[in-house]
Amino acid sequence: MTRIAVVTGAAGGMGRAISDRLIEDGLHVVGVDIDGPALLTMAANRDNFSPEVCDLTDPEAIADLFDRLTERFGGVDALVNNAGTCFMSDFPNIPAHELDRQMAINFSSAFHCCQGAVKAMAGRDGVRKIVNISSNGAYNFDVFDPPHYRASKAAMDTLTKDLARRYARDKIAVNSIAPAMTETPLFNVLTEDVLARAISAMPHGHAMQPDQIAAWVGFLISPMGDVSSGNVIILNQGRDVR
Repeated sequence: MTRIAVVTGAAGGMGRAISDRLIEDGLHVVGVDIDGPALLTMAANRDNFSPEVCDLTDPEAIADLFDRLTERFGGVDALVNNAGTCFMSDFPNIPAHELDRQMAINFSSAFHCCQGAVKAMAGRDGVRKIVNISSNGAYNFDVFDPPHYRASKAAMDTLTKDLARRYARDKIAVNSIAPAMTETPLFNVLTEDVLARAISAMPHGHAMQPDQIAAWVGFLISPMGDVSSGNVIILNQGRDVR
């Protein structure tokens, strides 16, 4: 039976890399994003890829999505909560609406997708997987990340640990991956000098690539990842080791 993986934010740089890795590993990927045309382009160039347009800030839309996937595929085997963004207003001048939107996109979407996925995973064979794409920004306070972005990712990691403990005996493994500087379209929200300073702080002298992060996702979702749950895996080239 083909395993079904849901990848949110699938049309972005990281989402494309994760989708491609999972397809290569033999899964059927349901790519979820708000960008319908980008999803259709992906579907035209990939086998075993189903596009699903969804506003991930809408809990009812998420619930409907997982209901439809359960009806179509009989459930899901893996969820990658990759959708996210970084708003750059700085404290104390962060507007209330920006805080709410930051939390909605980065944390609440993952929370509601986990709710839908856990239900859709019931009765599926083997160890089912949830991988949350967090950030080094939740832990490294030397870098530029604004506090509402940090908080959204730290909340995601707390959710990871809670669900890992809660569903361990149900054979649902939940982990977070927390990358440092990775070359994605989010680079566009940074000024050139901030981006240059952030990259120069990386021990290898360059940002990481989406396919490197995707490889870790693939490992966790593979049978080799069955024994890992409740972990926040920090990927930063050893930058923050003290």
